[in-house]
Amino acid sequence: MGRAGRVVGGRFTRWWAGDSHGGGREIHTVVGGRMTPAGVRENDTVDITVVGSGPNGLAAAVICARAGLSVQVIEAQPTAGGGARTLPDPEFPDVSHDICSAVHPLALASPFFAAFDLPARGVTLAVPEVSYGNPLPDRPAAIGYRDIERTCAELDDGASWRRLLGPLSADCEGVVGLLLGDKRSIPPSIPAALRVAPRLLVQGSAAWRLLAGDDARALFTGVAAHTISRMPSLVASGAGLMLATLGHAVGWPIPVGGSQAIPEALLTDLRSHGGELVLSEDVASPPSGVVLYDTAPTALLRIYGDRLPPRYAETLRRYRYGPGVAKVDFVLSGEIPWRDSRLAQAPTLHLGGDRTMMARAEREIAEGRQPEWPMVLAALPHLADPGRIDAQGRRPLWTYAHVPQGSMVDMAETITDIIEGFAPGFRDLVVGVRSVPAAHLADHNANLVGGDIGVGGNNMFSALTGPTLRWDPWSTPIPKAYLCSSATPPGGGVHGMAGFYAARTVLRKEFGITEMPTLSP
Repeated sequence: MGRAGRVVGGRFTRWWAGDSHGGGREIHTVVGGRMTPAGVRENDTVDITVVGSGPNGLAAAVICARAGLSVQVIEAQPTAGGGARTLPDPEFPDVSHDICSAVHPLALASPFFAAFDLPARGVTLAVPEVSYGNPLPDRPAAIGYRDIERTCAELDDGASWRRLLGPLSADCEGVVGLLLGDKRSIPPSIPAALRVAPRLLVQGSAAWRLLAGDDARALFTGVAAHTISRMPSLVASGAGLMLATLGHAVGWPIPVGGSQAIPEALLTDLRSHGGELVLSEDVASPPSGVVLYDTAPTALLRIYGDRLPPRYAETLRRYRYGPGVAKVDFVLSGEIPWRDSRLAQAPTLHLGGDRTMMARAEREIAEGRQPEWPMVLAALPHLADPGRIDAQGRRPLWTYAHVPQGSMVDMAETITDIIEGFAPGFRDLVVGVRSVPAAHLADHNANLVGGDIGVGGNNMFSALTGPTLRWDPWSTPIPKAYLCSSATPPGGGVHGMAGFYAARTVLRKEFGITEMPTLSP
């Protein structure tokens, strides 16, 4: 992607140019026992190749390496991590941006990461007092505190919020185990399933009005909107229930130093078990041996070409990606002057207005129209991690705006106007803007086709079946080829579970290994 500029608030906007502005490291692999320049093994000595180094790919790689197999991870970009990368600002290098994910509610709670134990591996997950905030037009904001009782005390009808989420937050492990399950096994907690099911149906249908209070409705809808789907819907309801439950049960952590800390911990473990990483290597033809693809499903069309079974190839050609996001990273000179001062303690913000506004905007982008006021997600990681502020007081502001699939619209000015409406004077704090339209997100992460951060998986069909109708959605009809990306169950998010399930399938089918290796440090 070439560089381009425009003026926002009197300051120059520069788009990211892939990862070329920094963050690369030495690239090597081992061939025949000696170090060579970048490239994959030239012989069939690797048991498993993982294509893509996102959290799911690395989760699968770690599991397979711990099972005693030789593993190689190949990444097309010069930095590893996929949707969990942190890179320096091109103008202010001591300010770093999380170029995809920034806040990680599942880093403590997903079954994979709970077993992997990130804190024990040196990853500090700062848990703020405020999980998320939702500014509202012409009234005080709605605040989701880590403390559910404090949240309820500030809502118009706190009892309704407590009825919805109190029982779930008290059984967080059961709820997460259910919603991140493989959808093919008996739920790990039947009581959790009985609690989730009626709430899922209510909040996924027109009955979602049973949640009382305009502020509570907006608060829940902002969380549910992370799926980028029509609302109400079952997939949005499921995500909303899980993420809101985590907000009270474990909080919404910020990795100290940036999201890159998570893949780095996975890579350290992979290397300690003999695994290898190859960077800046595009896979254009199938690697030998067993391959796990942490990629968009349609990448198989390019890699395998006419070697694909015809029916499967046709299914992949019909695969549809969802709406996208436009990414805008700001560099600010100081704190945002929110009208509601409580928002100054909120590292995560949902800036879509009230429930009606958010639902309308999500409907419009699903229909291919650009809404006047889109759903905007924002994060201020320095509020939990002050080390993200440079010596001159500059700090990052991370934002996404939901847009139609493949949108070329630069959303920097729209996002600036929305924040300015809730925080007059915000524009004067902006010293840098790095704007990437949805159509260009794939330039730094090929999985994000048309800006779809869910890789086509943020819908109820894909959440249950994967990209094609298969009982084992991590397998493909291609011999020795498997999928482990967010396009497979349980869907999007930095949780590693798609990689876990894919690795489980591979170990059993290809190597006869039925007992999963331990993940503890």
